[in-house]
Amino acid sequence: MPTIVITGAAQGIGLGTARLFASRNWRVIGLDCNENLLEKASKETGFEPILCDLSDPQQIEKAAESIHTLDVLVNNAAISANTDPKTLLLSEWNRVLGVNLTAPFLLSRLLADKFESSKGSIVNIASTRALMSEPHTEAYSASKGGILSLTHALAMSLAPIRVNAISPGWIEHANSETLRNSDHLFHPAGRVGRVDDIAEMVWYLSSEAAGFITGQNFVIDGGVTKKMVYPE
Repeated sequence: MPTIVITGAAQGIGLGTARLFASRNWRVIGLDCNENLLEKASKETGFEPILCDLSDPQQIEKAAESIHTLDVLVNNAAISANTDPKTLLLSEWNRVLGVNLTAPFLLSRLLADKFESSKGSIVNIASTRALMSEPHTEAYSASKGGILSLTHALAMSLAPIRVNAISPGWIEHANSETLRNSDHLFHPAGRVGRVDDIAEMVWYLSSEAAGFITGQNFVIDGGVTKKMVYPE
C-alpha cells in the first residue's frame, strides 16, 4: 500500500487531500499542531496522526524519525500574520516563515532517503499570494514566494524524486452557502474553488501520469491571476 505524508492534515486542503487519498486505498499519515482537530480528522478519514508543531525543528525531526517509508510528501501546513509591516513583530515574521518555508525544507531533506521508490513525489502547497498581494501580507507572501523557489531547487537536488508546487487561489474550506453569486462570477471559471480542486491536482502530480513533470508550479485559481481588473 503506497504511503502519503500530509502536513496541516486536520483541516482545509490538507484534510481534503487526506480524505481523497484514503478513499483510494492509500496509507495516509497526517501531521498537525491542533490536537483536537487532528484527532477528529484522523477518526473521520482513518489516517495515522502525528502531533507536530512545524515551527519547532526538534518536533519536525522527531516526526520524521517516526516515518519509515513513504511515496509522497505534501507540504501543506501554513499560517499567516496579516499585520502592517511597520508593526509586524519579528517573532511573528519568523514563525510564519518557520512553518510555511523552513518546515517544508526540513521535512523534504529528512524524508528524502525514506521514499519507497526513486520515483517518489513531493508536492508543496504555495499560493497565488506568491504572485500577487493585498496589503499587510508580507510574511505570508514572502513564505509562499520562497516555496516556489524551494520547489525548483529541490527538484534539482533530490532528483529523480519529483518536486512540484500548487498555488491555490480562493478555495472555500467551510460553508459554500455563505458565498455570494458575485464571488463566483468574479472568477473566469465561474465559481470559487473547492478543496477537491487542489486534492485532485495533488493526486495527479503524485501519479505516474505526471512522471515527466518536476520543478513546476501549477496555479489553480479559476483564472483570477490572468484577469485584468480596472477601477470602476
